[in-house]
Amino acid sequence: MLLRKALVAEAICEVDRRDVKTIDSPYASQPTTTVQAIAGTYSTAAYTLTDDTLTVTDEFIAAEHVYDFENVLTEFNVFDSRADEQNNSVKTAIDSYVLNNLCEDGTGTYTTASGGFTNPSNINKIMADLSGRLAGYADTYKGLYVVIENTDLTGFAQAQMANGFSFADAALKNGFFTNYGGFEIYVVRTGTFVTDTVGTKSWTNDEHRVAGVKKVSTYAAPRGVQYDEKKVSGKTGMEIVTFGYIGHKVWAPKAELTIDITLTA
Repeated sequence: MLLRKALVAEAICEVDRRDVKTIDSPYASQPTTTVQAIAGTYSTAAYTLTDDTLTVTDEFIAAEHVYDFENVLTEFNVFDSRADEQNNSVKTAIDSYVLNNLCEDGTGTYTTASGGFTNPSNINKIMADLSGRLAGYADTYKGLYVVIENTDLTGFAQAQMANGFSFADAALKNGFFTNYGGFEIYVVRTGTFVTDTVGTKSWTNDEHRVAGVKKVSTYAAPRGVQYDEKKVSGKTGMEIVTFGYIGHKVWAPKAELTIDITLTA
């Protein structure tokens, strides 16, 4: 069993597995309420209607050929093992794709003080500032999250161990890193947030992290991750393929509920 990375995207996004390439979510401009002395009269106003669309644009594929002798002459099932590892590889790539797209397309912004999350003296201010950016919106009942990389965890660990008697005791005893200041903390491996072009998406996320409200963006995964195997002419064994089709959308009316965090060195 290979060393595996934690997966986060499904915990913070809506997932749509219907067999559709495009998801439409039209929205209208906000109406304006007029307050006036009682008169029984009014003026009508114009409004605009915008069609916000999520389109499935990318596919994720892992493919290998397992020879029959490789499976027969070993003490474990190579086919099952490779299929399981391919499945994890595809899901991990999807997770990174969704997290980077969240960070790239969210219109909320925040820049940390020097040291970012690694400086424990920054943690309380960062979390309070993020809370202030999101508080007051109806969607916050869905829950708040912050996604950091494992190298950021040192600041959270030290801050939790130093804050309050019961909180610090829990942190010291249990490694209490999952919640802080009303946010659920998700930790991914270093190198998850990148500056890169992946499929049809381009990101500039070096030294960035992401926070926001859960379930206000969607990633589409028609039929989820699928598996196929087939005979290949001239070879024993089977060719095995794991694949999925993915699209992700930060919906425009709620894009400010996803915050692109810039770390300051």
